[in-house]
Amino acid sequence: MDIRIEKPLCGGEIRAIASKPHSHRMLICAALADDSTYIECAETSGDTDATVGCLKSLGAQISHDGKGFSVHPAKFPISEELVTQVCGESGSTLRFMMPICCALGVPADFKTLGRLRERPASPLLEQLVANGSVISMQKGNLQCSGKLSAGEFSLRGNISSQFISGLLLALPLLSGESVINVEGRVDYMPYVTMTLDVLGAFGVAIKHRGSRAGRGAVFLVEGPQSYRSPGAIKVEGDWLNAACWLCAGALGSGITCSGLNLGSRQGDMAIMRFLERFGANVTYGGDSVTVAPGKLRGIQIDASDAPDLVPLLAAVASVSKGETVISNVGKHKIKESDRLRATTETLRTLGADVSETQDGLVIKGKKNLRGGEIPSLGDHWIVSMAAIASIVCEDQVTIKAAEAASRLYPGFFKDFEALGGEISQT
Repeated sequence: MDIRIEKPLCGGEIRAIASKPHSHRMLICAALADDSTYIECAETSGDTDATVGCLKSLGAQISHDGKGFSVHPAKFPISEELVTQVCGESGSTLRFMMPICCALGVPADFKTLGRLRERPASPLLEQLVANGSVISMQKGNLQCSGKLSAGEFSLRGNISSQFISGLLLALPLLSGESVINVEGRVDYMPYVTMTLDVLGAFGVAIKHRGSRAGRGAVFLVEGPQSYRSPGAIKVEGDWLNAACWLCAGALGSGITCSGLNLGSRQGDMAIMRFLERFGANVTYGGDSVTVAPGKLRGIQIDASDAPDLVPLLAAVASVSKGETVISNVGKHKIKESDRLRATTETLRTLGADVSETQDGLVIKGKKNLRGGEIPSLGDHWIVSMAAIASIVCEDQVTIKAAEAASRLYPGFFKDFEALGGEISQT
């Protein structure tokens, strides 16, 4: 499906969709709990559906009624026959479900698609093997067998916080104490904190302390612990997808996004701080944030704790006076696309002045962009970046294979239209 933006969005009010990172974690904890849980979460996505499918294959009963998930936990122990885990392109699903299957002693075959097969997994796999699991590659798919044992796990903090979160979700199921030693700076730490918060909501206690003057971390996990259902729990609004509309507000005529937790642990709520520094007018209160245009200027951005914001920030920077430097996001080269290169090439096609560095981007702002036709590269964030950049383009923007947006935000273009945009399918 190709989308031509006939008219850019012009502002208004929109409600944030449910947080995908929260959804993954809550669904997993609910499937491991002692009783049924209702998770208030109106929206689903391709990635969330992948986690639901994997949990169902372990015996959990999960249904969605349009407002939330009813989760009836799996009964353990389950069959020792090989279980298929269809992860699709969801890195969270693979990196969370593999440690859990290993902890449960469930032999499993993990089926992946797209660039997920190229994204790094060996540091996590090495730790699982070192503590009793058997990992092999069969016909292009990862397979695990054996049972994970409690013990010591060591990871570098600058690779993927999902490795840490996957272990945090799995290790409470084991008998005995486990220790996770994280070496160096922990990138994406807000996502690890989110995991600890969700575990706490399900009655799982994990001790955490920093180490070496704030660099690195140690997690002490007692086992076995029982996951206890809270009965009902609500998924927060998603700050990352809300950032699409907040950045659009900075470029257009103002947008209010509601349904957000202003005390959230989500690292992507840093979007408010970044937009304020760019010079946009940002106001907030209750569960809403409003962003309106201001005199935008280039800034320095360390995006290490909120790397998925980079394409959206780059779109804002493309029309901000002066130079913007975005740094500490080298791992964006191994996302759904080589996202630094994809961001650079897409914005250049639209007329921006962007260059790629080893770990980020340098953008020199222009008065406006020209527009054009760009490929989605199978990446939702390239689609959303191009869609909001259309606000400052002189000519129309056409996005090839725009259905890539549906993996994370199925209603993206419906909400785009609700904010006054007009699109046509070609």
